[in-house]
Amino acid sequence: MKEILVLGAGHVVGPHVSYLLDKGFEVTVASRTVSKAEKKVEGSERGRAIEFNIEDEEMLDELVQEHDLVVSLLPYAYHRTVADKCIEHEKNMVTTSYVSDEIADVDQRAQEAGIFIMMEFGLDPGIDHMSARKIIKEVNEKGGKVTSFKSYCGALPAPEDSDNPFGYKVSWSPKGVLLAGKNAAKYLEDGEIVNIPGEELFEHHWIMDIGDLPDLEAYPNRNALPYKEKYQLENAETVFRGTLRYPGWSETLKGITELGWLSEEEREFGDITYRDLTKELIDSGKELKEDVAEYLNLPKDSSVIENIEWLGLLDDEEVTIDKGGLIDVVVERMNEKMSYQEGERDIVILHHIFEVSFPEKREEITSTLIVYGDPEGPSAVAKTVGVPAAIAVEKILNGEISGEGVHIPVKEEIYDPILHDLEDEGIVFEEEYREI
Repeated sequence: MKEILVLGAGHVVGPHVSYLLDKGFEVTVASRTVSKAEKKVEGSERGRAIEFNIEDEEMLDELVQEHDLVVSLLPYAYHRTVADKCIEHEKNMVTTSYVSDEIADVDQRAQEAGIFIMMEFGLDPGIDHMSARKIIKEVNEKGGKVTSFKSYCGALPAPEDSDNPFGYKVSWSPKGVLLAGKNAAKYLEDGEIVNIPGEELFEHHWIMDIGDLPDLEAYPNRNALPYKEKYQLENAETVFRGTLRYPGWSETLKGITELGWLSEEEREFGDITYRDLTKELIDSGKELKEDVAEYLNLPKDSSVIENIEWLGLLDDEEVTIDKGGLIDVVVERMNEKMSYQEGERDIVILHHIFEVSFPEKREEITSTLIVYGDPEGPSAVAKTVGVPAAIAVEKILNGEISGEGVHIPVKEEIYDPILHDLEDEGIVFEEEYREI
């Protein structure tokens, strides 16, 4: 039986490992916190949990040699270290992260070693690539041309459990969520390139109506321009990728950003309070709430000020972390106030909109994925990130998909069988077609 090494024991690892164990594979979960790894393989004779630190190069070398395939679900900064070992020992590798410049640099070496490094195999990136390419290929086969492509994705509390002023709860690293809000954005609209600096990101948002869901708020997500080539959208005049949240998120995050709370500059906090930190950021006098409102040019009773107060950034309590950036203080507050409670569930929404030109008509196609988490089991995020990667592992080890070098799932021979198996796992897109 094939043996798989899974590095990391975070939130998405559970459904990933469960799928592989159910398929009869031997799975080793290696994590710095061995108790987390033990929970992922609990009750399985084919599962093994071990304590592992990515800094231990000798142990990493041994583990890669011992297994048939390596899955890196570590933070993205460690993928190059893992990839180097996989190339050295000629072992295939799968991960859910974006292809970084560091990983792109090993493409030639991976080809020479004859190994497959499968990147971007989660939800976003991952399922979004596969579902988009499927529709685009179908349009082309019918003689049509995609003239506009827009894609939106969000991971949120289910509507009935969206009970805090931010309309958001922590389903993956809140620091990653906050850092993403500092990224510049770029997209193509009616043939013109639109550039949005990171500090202006949250000024660009609008309301989306998707199916029977409540109103959602959309804003641009990173650089969409490379997808014109990746998705073979040579005729598209609009190419856009966006993030989905509940309304009010962008205005509040804009305020938090303008106050300076997303600074990553490391410092020691000592006995300082949240209130003192906010006063320090804006050089406030006595009436902090009024000063914050004035600094942001907002009414004192605005929802943004109320949300910042709710998060605890005006509290006269001592900061509970010793050292870090101000962004880490916000992360600590989010973890405390925005965690899912027992019996609550999350929702994942992935929504593509295609405008298509045929010789005889124009058509709008929407392709929508809505997945709810299981209050007693895996979250929607864990399932939609972990399961696609697990299916990729299964198909690589069974010889159903193959390749050499660094790849993302945009080729039919990769995405077609995996989308089919995702449907068996309840990850299904609903497509609608209408003439325009």
